[in-house]
This record gives sequence, C-alpha cells and structure tokens, in this order.
Amino acid sequence: MEAAVAKIFEFAPLLWGLGFLAPLTAQILDMMHWAAPWGLTPLGFGFIIGGIWGIYAQVRGTWLW
Repeated sequence: MEAAVAKIFEFAPLLWGLGFLAPLTAQILDMMHWAAPWGLTPLGFGFIIGGIWGIYAQVRGTWLW
C-alpha cells in the first residue's frame, strides 16, 4: 500500500495541474465570459494549460520559473 501511495505522489504535480488547474482555468474563462482559443471548450483549454504546467513542474521539480 505504501508503494502505491508513493507512486501516486511521484505524479502529484501533473495530477494537480490536471485535477485543479484545468477546472479552475475553465471556471475563470466562463466567469469572465471569455472564449477559449482555437475553438476549444473552456475545459479543453484548461486541460492544455494544466497539463503543460503540470508536466513542467514534474520535470523541473518546482512550479516556479
């Protein structure tokens, strides 16, 4: 069980990017009445932003530049 939890926490930045930042981005776009670029849905655009930022944090080891 500990190994499974440790494995999940290895991907915590990516999971946080997709699980928190994606819906947050979509809600901000909806709240501000902005359209997502390239004809995407707000959630689709949020997944792109959250995924990119999550992968960046996963590889780099930090959320900061």
